[in-house]
Amino acid sequence: MHIDEFLRVAVAKRASDIHIKVGCPPMLRIDGRIVPTEMRTLTPADTKQSLYSILSNLQRETFEIEHELDVSFSVAGLARFRVNIFQEQGNVGAVFRVIPTKIAALDSLGAPPAIKKLCSEHQGLILITGPTGSGKSTTLAGMIDYINTSKDVHIITIEDPVEFVHRNKKSIITQRELIHDTRDFPTAIKYALRQDPDVILIGEMRDQETITSALKAAETGHLVLSTLHTTDAVQTINRVINAFPPHEHTQIRKQLANVLRGTIAQRLVPRAGGVGRVAAVEVLVGTPTVRDLIFKDEIDELYQIVATGAYDGMQSMNLALFNHYQAHTITLEDANAFSDNENELQQMIRGAFHGSNASGRNS
Repeated sequence: MHIDEFLRVAVAKRASDIHIKVGCPPMLRIDGRIVPTEMRTLTPADTKQSLYSILSNLQRETFEIEHELDVSFSVAGLARFRVNIFQEQGNVGAVFRVIPTKIAALDSLGAPPAIKKLCSEHQGLILITGPTGSGKSTTLAGMIDYINTSKDVHIITIEDPVEFVHRNKKSIITQRELIHDTRDFPTAIKYALRQDPDVILIGEMRDQETITSALKAAETGHLVLSTLHTTDAVQTINRVINAFPPHEHTQIRKQLANVLRGTIAQRLVPRAGGVGRVAAVEVLVGTPTVRDLIFKDEIDELYQIVATGAYDGMQSMNLALFNHYQAHTITLEDANAFSDNENELQQMIRGAFHGSNASGRNS
């Protein structure tokens, strides 16, 4: 069976990911759960032939040396896919992430208003965080599309691989892919600064060198957007600082305090009724108070700032879950399951039940 047939079935079933593995039929992730298909069991020869059919000669050579490869792949009229091809016990396997051809607007994603305001910044650092499969790429694409629609600037994206393909609107967009267009993130960022950028998107801040390059770009008058794998907006700050040895922490805190404009942490929660998921979004805005606490290394105090910062556009994860529960878009069980502080969430729900303004108390 040709690989396109797998992918068409997956998109028709609204899968977010497709797992191709020898010894079992293709498996799909739908609404966060792994679901088997009724296709036949995959053999080593068929699997290798199908996956190699989407690779260039250079990509095949790279994979046979490294046994790991990230690529992007498109099926006309269907979707784009981010693909990780790997070797398992001598066999070739892959996971395809579905990238819709249409970029969702921030409003359709239910993004808090503060996210649009962050997109209007002229310089600094904005970080989007969350576990794998939490919709970071979708939110990031929506933010770039909002900038593209509303500002006449030059946007450079550096990705591994390119996921959402943007078309020039009010802005001009240059999209570069690791290996295919550039060697690595730090090198691409270095030369991006010579390409007259206003906005730089870095697919992921994976290592110390990339973080250093991102901070430098933000310090030199550019708006930098990137992602990290952390669970909440405050942990993101610690993750950036702890990527460096202890003797550099003070300097990194100073840099981060100067450039941070906001962190956005999100989780995808099953929609009530069992079809689809909704994004619960936590927002930390880089106000003077926030920057001062980072500078003073009083980062744990930021949790209270997020909980009481509604005036500045901030929103805690519990408030996001509470609002979804009140709107009946998620169940109480899922609200509790995705909360890091279930007792606080229960207090908010009891307060609303007894008539007090729970969201106001946490704003």
